[in-house]
Formats: sequence, C-alpha cells, structure tokens
Amino acid sequence: MSASFTLACIQMTTSTEVDESMQYVEDASRRARDEGADLIATPECTNMIVAGRKNVLAKAVEEAKEESLQRFCALAKETGAWMLAGSLIVKVEPERCANRSYLITPDGEVAARYDKIHMFDVALDSGERYRESRTYRPGAKAITAATPWGPLGMTICYDMRFPHLYRDLAQAGACLLSVPSAFTRPTGRAHWHTLLRSRAIETGCFVFAPAQCGEHPSGRKTYGHSIIIDPWGTVMAEAGESPEVIVATIDVAQVAEVRQQVPSLMSAAQYTLPSSEQRLAEAGD
Repeated sequence: MSASFTLACIQMTTSTEVDESMQYVEDASRRARDEGADLIATPECTNMIVAGRKNVLAKAVEEAKEESLQRFCALAKETGAWMLAGSLIVKVEPERCANRSYLITPDGEVAARYDKIHMFDVALDSGERYRESRTYRPGAKAITAATPWGPLGMTICYDMRFPHLYRDLAQAGACLLSVPSAFTRPTGRAHWHTLLRSRAIETGCFVFAPAQCGEHPSGRKTYGHSIIIDPWGTVMAEAGESPEVIVATIDVAQVAEVRQQVPSLMSAAQYTLPSSEQRLAEAGD
C-alpha cells in the first residue's frame, strides 16, 4: 500500500448528450494527470442528466453498450491513472436503470461497481420534486474496492445522509470514501459541508466528493463545491460553483493517526432502549 498519492476531483455541468459530457471529462482528466493526479474522480451522472423518466429510459443503454464507460476505460489507459467514474446511468431492466459508480484501473479494466443504494425521493420547499425510485433500481450491496493506497468505500450522493453505511465501510477497512454527487442548490447550501465533514470525522477516513455544478441543459440546477476532506474533518480543497478541477495530496498514514487519537471505530457500546410502553408509563409517572 502506497503512503501517499495525488487525488483530483472534476467538477462539471453534465449535458443531456453523452459525447458532449465525455469530451469535457477527457480534457479535464488530461489536465489533472498533467498536475500529477494518480486517481481522477468525476461526479454523479457523469454521462448525462436528462429530465423526465421517459426521457431517461429512452436514452439509457445497457452497460455493454455504454459509450461513456468505454471512453473512461480508454482514458485510464491513456493517462495511466486510476479513474472513478462517479456514476453512469445504465439500463438494467426494460423500465429501470441503475445509478452506477465504476472504479477503473490504469489498465482500463473495471475493478469495482457500486449501485446507489439510497434513492433520492424528496419534496423540497423550493418546489423541486425528485423520485429516483420510479426510474432507478436501488443497489443492494455496500462495496469496498482495493486500490494501491488502501480500500475505497464507494457511495453516491444521497447515501451521505445515512451514516451507518459509512461506519460499516470504515469498519470493513475503508480508508477512502468516495461520494460523487449532483446535489440540489437548496440542500447543498444547507447541508453539503456539514454532512461530508461529519462522515469524515465519524469514520476517520478521507472523503472526496466530485460534484455537478451550474444549470444543465435539462433545466436542473446543481450546487457544485466539489470537496476533499481529511480524516480530521479539515477541508483540503474545495471548488466553487463553476466547472473546474481540484487537486490534493493524500497521506494515507493520517487515517491511522487520527483513529489512534479518537478510536471511535474500535468499540461499539451496547444499548438497551425502553419500549414505547415503558416510555409512556414513565411519562405518566
């Protein structure tokens, strides 16, 4: 396991068209590699952001036919870097897609796949409504993937609101956590930094979250602020609200140092909670 490496997060405004989106990814990845990046990560929905269930299903294709995955594999071989395709929308059933993250080796091989577990089914005060479960099949497995720098726990966007997933990944050995995202602006302003810093602090892991930004051709508006956070919860690098690439040097030894100082992952206290009947009786007293 290597002691340190250079991580790059690509922030972008994904198009409705795969070719346009991937052209930006390819150009940005080459720039990141020129800056020494060993691992290059992109946001959720890298290949396309399309409005409406019917339109998503009409444009999505099976993994074997997905042009963006083929281009990611070729890009990894060209640059010699590890690539995290934050997520690609791929057809898995006639009426369902998967929101799937891919880790790709410098040889252009897919090392791991992760399907987003937690579906973004929300209704915001801004009037925005999302019901991912109508279009996407949720994943059923948490994934840790081997890298030269230690195990990577793979997650996607809305997953970050479920801390037990991250604790499980850390206890399974993860020292790096990826959270590629396409956060809305209202939830981003309110929760983005707090949630991601909390996941880093709770697990003693490096957390990195490449993000979508700007106004997309589909009409969706995303928050940006791609971020890299160390195990102490310190922000190492952060983007603004426009497309860009952020880079940070990751010293993996810091994970063990932080966990030794605050060993919260090492023990799990057992709790006995009173039943609802007991709580009612106590309240009556």
